[in-house]
Amino acid sequence: MALSIFYPSVTGMEAHSHAMSTVSTNIANINTVGYKKQETLFQTMLGSQPVVKGGGNTGLSSSRADVSGVTAYDRTYVTSMGTIQSTGQTFDVAIQNTGNAFFLVEDSGDYSYYTRAGNFETRTVDGTTYLVTSNGYNVQGFKANEDGTFSANPEDITIDPLEIMPSNPTSKMDVIANVAANEQSNIYGLTVYGPNNDGRNMNMTFTKAEGKTNTWSVDFTMEDGGTVTGGPIEVIFDSQGAVVSPKSLDIAVQWSEEAGGGSNNINIDISKMTQYDGSNQLTNVSQDGYPSGNFVSCFFDEDGVLQATYTNERTVNLAKLTLVGFEAPDNLYSVSNTMFQANADCGESYYLDGNGMIEPEALESSTANVEEDFSKMIVVQRAYSVNASAFTTTDEMLQLLVDLKT
Repeated sequence: MALSIFYPSVTGMEAHSHAMSTVSTNIANINTVGYKKQETLFQTMLGSQPVVKGGGNTGLSSSRADVSGVTAYDRTYVTSMGTIQSTGQTFDVAIQNTGNAFFLVEDSGDYSYYTRAGNFETRTVDGTTYLVTSNGYNVQGFKANEDGTFSANPEDITIDPLEIMPSNPTSKMDVIANVAANEQSNIYGLTVYGPNNDGRNMNMTFTKAEGKTNTWSVDFTMEDGGTVTGGPIEVIFDSQGAVVSPKSLDIAVQWSEEAGGGSNNINIDISKMTQYDGSNQLTNVSQDGYPSGNFVSCFFDEDGVLQATYTNERTVNLAKLTLVGFEAPDNLYSVSNTMFQANADCGESYYLDGNGMIEPEALESSTANVEEDFSKMIVVQRAYSVNASAFTTTDEMLQLLVDLKT
């Protein structure tokens, strides 16, 4: 029984020693990406254990016990957000605007973890390049489909873009230009792409139809590499200079062997062309065809989509980062204060669309605060000293009692 008088001071020293360790860990991780600060809280142990009454083996007990002392427990502020700092590194990403969103990663055993630390890097294993965390966990994402959508289930993000993007043959083209009414003919040079070439020049020629008002005969010729069929086509304008009919022209191009061979059909929209006296220069030409291109680099956009860029100024989606939210995110189990695991207390998880939630080439800093933690360190150290003094005083009192009895 005499030894129980040491219990409050002993538990106090143990609890404040643990609190000092927590403060030290926060300070040590002041520069750790995505680190979430931890705080040690205290609670009394009074009445935490039953006590047997009557002595012996009576079996009588109460629901409370006169147990004094203190115990400590930790709380991690999971949803607190650190400041976002630009890094300029390609695979660095930060989640902005909400603390309830986490990157999904998996270890080699396919166990899932959640983190805000977006300092990702690449690692090549057996010829496949993976996007991984700094500790080697595979970053999860939704793989891009050819139709522009993304898969429904997350998987390891791999970086395997085509080294050369093939050319895309022209199938649709919009032409905006003026047909000079005061000229006998108007020629417009248009670049057309085939299935196996990076573009050839095609001339679209408007020639006045004899004996007809505001009417033109339109024909097409390739300067080299192929032949065009589908013309001549009669195009009629009204007295205000707008196209009456047809609004679009359908032609076909047969490519020579020198131009890669093959063929493609092209629909040319001329509905916005005009017929006035003056210049016949092209105003705008747009189309769905483009040349081939060599792979340049990868980058993340603001929606968390990993894209590959090419020398033909085209981009291709590779995957989209998987972002996960929880009903009670602050109850996530902390593995390392940058890595968390789900449990029953954090409720159901759900996928976030991620649109506009990502800051590319940036990282979320630690939420630890040096000034705040040093202040806590002073308080904890003083509390520990008080408990140590209480222990020493209790020891001296007990020794005095022993001396009096002897």
